[in-house]
Amino acid sequence: MNTATKPKHIGRNISRIRELRGMKQEALAIAIGISQQSVSNIEASETVDNEKLEEVAKALGVTVEAIKTFSEENVINYFNNFYDNSASNGQGAFAPIFNFNPIEKLIESYDENKKLYERLVQAEKDKVEYLEKLLKAK
Repeated sequence: MNTATKPKHIGRNISRIRELRGMKQEALAIAIGISQQSVSNIEASETVDNEKLEEVAKALGVTVEAIKTFSEENVINYFNNFYDNSASNGQGAFAPIFNFNPIEKLIESYDENKKLYERLVQAEKDKVEYLEKLLKAK
């Protein structure tokens, strides 16, 4: 039985870190001076040469080692253990700081979709009204 572990997919790690940082491929491409398609190719590659990896790490604000050893589990552990030690948030030295509320983002998205839906319904009503006027005119 072969117990050799499969090597990490460096390109996939770069992609996940980029996404977690809220960065688009285009922004990363500009930061390291290559095309968006080249970034896409890097993210599809299982291995990346060290020079390019260093450039990507610098642009993402992480170390090369962080990219090589990245895992979703480590990210969850990091954020579960991330505390502000400054006590400047008024909740004590070990209270977590949340930059955004996912539920608020969900509600924002829902509201935007609701407005779009209402505009589409109104446009359809306007079309029906216009067609009814044309039929009555005949």
